[in-house]
Amino acid sequence: QRQLVESGGGLVQPGGSLRLSCAASGFSLEDYAVGWFRQAPGKEREAISCISKEDGSIYYADSVKARFTASKDNAKNTMYLQMSSLEPEDTGLYYCAADPSNYFLSYADCSFSYDYRGRGTQVTVSS
Repeated sequence: QRQLVESGGGLVQPGGSLRLSCAASGFSLEDYAVGWFRQAPGKEREAISCISKEDGSIYYADSVKARFTASKDNAKNTMYLQMSSLEPEDTGLYYCAADPSNYFLSYADCSFSYDYRGRGTQVTVSS
């Protein structure tokens, strides 16, 4: 069974940091294009970042650029989202996604559909 499981969310004060993990099972992330998304109450789903399968290029939403860093460890079959300088506007359910065929040339392509996604981990930024 192919599965993605996120972890690392929680409550953090503004200006703080969190690292989210997304562990894959049943398939190899090395063969997949991957992405991170967030969903805040009352707002549309937002693509945060995506990583190209072909060359490892990483794209970010302007809202998180320079604050968030996405990465993928193929040996551990896990992807990460390091988040710093967190703001209340970063609050939401964060989830990862993977697809064997997506091809990314820019951030806009991060919003492609994905075959697999996790259930998400909640991030709350509040004082």
